[in-house]
Amino acid sequence: MSASTMHEPGALRSTTGLRTSMTLEEALSKRRSVREFTAQVIPRDDILWLCWAAQGITSAEGHRTAPSAGATYPLELLVATPSGCFSYDPPHHRLIRRTEDDLRPALAWAAGGQPAVGQAAAVFIITAVPSRTTAKYGTRAARYIPLEAGHAAQNLLLLTAALDLGAVPVGAFDDARMREVLDVSGDHEVLYLIPIGVPA
Repeated sequence: MSASTMHEPGALRSTTGLRTSMTLEEALSKRRSVREFTAQVIPRDDILWLCWAAQGITSAEGHRTAPSAGATYPLELLVATPSGCFSYDPPHHRLIRRTEDDLRPALAWAAGGQPAVGQAAAVFIITAVPSRTTAKYGTRAARYIPLEAGHAAQNLLLLTAALDLGAVPVGAFDDARMREVLDVSGDHEVLYLIPIGVPA
């Protein structure tokens, strides 16, 4: 596996040239589900910034942008693009390549043929390793982990709106097929797909 060049989260605006002056209230008002995208790619630094919104480190203690029960952090974030599939490494704020294959068509197949999944410039996949949370909270983790995935997804959706991109959260897919496509181990659960791209 190869990793991208590391970036400090605070430096992302200068490296991408982005100047998002949108307020939180404006992003909340603007957020809508978008299911049709152009073929325009999303720059790698923008993908990193979106990853940071969902699972980025925000303190020296390792706390993240999304709250986690007992700071157990069961979530893992994957991103499928035309150039391959990557996992996000929060402590080092980098993307680690998992495969060079474009998994978007297969992800769309596992999601019942939903066009948005195959058409989006990047598909963000939120997975979880439940044992990280069950070790501390037992069966209660079954409630905490989906809530955490929702926190991370909303962060991602709001930054998407602020970047004038479109997104749609997708929860309808075949779990076994999705694990097969992503080649994740049995201790992983696939919770959410969020296709993101330039609205058509």
